[in-house]
Amino acid sequence: MIVNGAPIRFRTKSRIELTAHARFLFGKQIMAPDEADTPARRIYFAFQSAYIGVEPERASGLESARRLIGDFKDATTSPLAREILDRALQAAEADDCYLALKLTRRVIRHEDAVLHRERVA
Repeated sequence: MIVNGAPIRFRTKSRIELTAHARFLFGKQIMAPDEADTPARRIYFAFQSAYIGVEPERASGLESARRLIGDFKDATTSPLAREILDRALQAAEADDCYLALKLTRRVIRHEDAVLHRERVA
């Protein structure tokens, strides 16, 4: 689990209650840098950095996402993927990176189907 940029490791089952606004991801939502090995996964990782990274990483993550989305949209033949990425970028720019990540996971599933990859995200 990552909360406000800080990784947390659980050694036993625990119950956690967040009592204030926090930026967090857990489990399969967290993508390691070496897993960002396709265009859609690189977009996801950029949004992840914009969401849970430390302050300097957030701005650069959003800028990377903008660039990567432009590249992806230029290369794809899927109007639906373009639309979803536009919505994801709008969400991230409105400080809703969690929604951006959720939308990008849909594009990853599409990309996996096109590339005949096993579903991971």
